[in-house]
Amino acid sequence: GKPAITCMLPVKNAAARKITTIEGVAQGSVLHRVQQAFVEEGAMQCGYCTSGFLISAAALIERTRMPSDAEIRDALDGNLCRCGVYLRCIRAVRRACEAMK
Repeated sequence: GKPAITCMLPVKNAAARKITTIEGVAQGSVLHRVQQAFVEEGAMQCGYCTSGFLISAAALIERTRMPSDAEIRDALDGNLCRCGVYLRCIRAVRRACEAMK
C-alpha cells in the first residue's frame, strides 16, 4: 500500500510483499480515476515519470480521500519530470479526488 522507489529497492526487500505495478492499477480496460485524470489534464509527455506519479497519486488517494495541495506535493515529491508537468500532475490528482465525490 505504499509506493517505493524501485530503482533503489533491493529485490530481497520486496520478497513476500504485494506489488502493484502501473498495469495493475486499472481494472481491466477501465482506467483508474488517477490514470483518467492524468489523461484529461495532459499530465504526461515523454512518459519517463508517469508511472511513478500515477502510483504515488493512487496510493495517496487511497489513504487520504481529499488531500490538500501540500499533501499532494509531498506524495509526488521524489518523482522527477524532465518535461515539467508538475502543476498538471497536481491538477490531475485534484481532478481524481473530485471524481470520487
